[in-house]
Amino acid sequence: MLRITLNSLFILLFSLQMFSQTFKLDSTQTYGKKTLKFEEANIVSSYYHQNGIHSAITGGIGTEKLTDFANVIDFKLSYNNGKGKKYRFGGDIGIDYYTSASSDKIDTRVSSASSSDVRVYPSINYSVENEKTSFVMGGNLAFSNEYDYTSIGGGLNLTKTSLNKNTEFGARANIFLDTYRQIVPTEFRANLPSGQRGKGEIGNAARNTFDLSLTLSQVLTRKFQMALTLDLSYQNGLLSTPFHRVYMNDGSLLRETLPDRRFKVPVGLRANYFVGEKMIIRSFYRYYQDDWGMKAHTLQVELPYKISPFYSLSPFYRFHKQSAIDYFAPKDEGIMGSQFFSSDYDLSGFDSHFYGLGIRYTPFKIIANLFAISQLELRGGLYNRSDGLNAGMVSLHLQCKGF
Repeated sequence: MLRITLNSLFILLFSLQMFSQTFKLDSTQTYGKKTLKFEEANIVSSYYHQNGIHSAITGGIGTEKLTDFANVIDFKLSYNNGKGKKYRFGGDIGIDYYTSASSDKIDTRVSSASSSDVRVYPSINYSVENEKTSFVMGGNLAFSNEYDYTSIGGGLNLTKTSLNKNTEFGARANIFLDTYRQIVPTEFRANLPSGQRGKGEIGNAARNTFDLSLTLSQVLTRKFQMALTLDLSYQNGLLSTPFHRVYMNDGSLLRETLPDRRFKVPVGLRANYFVGEKMIIRSFYRYYQDDWGMKAHTLQVELPYKISPFYSLSPFYRFHKQSAIDYFAPKDEGIMGSQFFSSDYDLSGFDSHFYGLGIRYTPFKIIANLFAISQLELRGGLYNRSDGLNAGMVSLHLQCKGF
């Protein structure tokens, strides 16, 4: 039952994403031999720690202390049929171990099973590229499992690049079908059947997500590139969390209740400018809006600088500002009689700052004439939120490439 907050999860994904290179379009086109080739493998380990005073599990008050140790390994293989078709195969597996003081408060009498947990999430992907028309089509399957949550997902994607390699359009559609084991806090178990009172489980519920992502990338000059992104997301099912407590304005205690549908629309603009041979300015802005009343702005900047042929530094900064959803209320301020209510501060209005530094080493050291260690990067960052949540993380990334 991985209780990393929504923004903290974004931070983790953001840091892993920053390991990737710029979206510069490839300007080469060759037909290879008929052979299965190892292209790339990545190993990423990260440690994350947070603390705060607004746990949704205890009604918008109490500790949000959490630690998470995550490990992900992926690989990519390719096969060229000699006739202009390139087939790519890939897969990855991630394993997270976390401890959560706030999740331990679901059951106030004994230590909850959710106080620590392991999440396992493997996935596979496949694509076919027509090197003559620069058209790529592919698909993926994914699975994730933890204490109270199981997810099965899959999707399709396509990419079309212009003949001059300066324009690229990409589309990706994914579906995630999740099953949520409904666990209720101690205070709500008295009326449950005797067999359910111990663990407080009241059955399973579905949560489904349908995502569509569109990207248009353009090389404007030799030094300047831009990309426009549109992400549409629709969710239905159990979108509230059964063990989140809410204290109402009349002193009563209820469980979080939210609508069973949510539609999200983020729009983003990414711009990369090559200042010279040693420095790149990478910037990104995103506007977000959903039908629960939340609006958000995100701005991030990274400045990779090459200090030698093998070493580079990448300071980065991210600012995020969001408004609260229509149903959020702090402890003791929920209006009794409301249809929907939550004291989850991830859904509140706040500002946040995330900043840090990456150090990258690119040795391209050949190992046993089989592959080369192409990159080793260490990144660290600090996260501060205006509601009192603070976090820190460090990540280590090892990349190997075939040749």
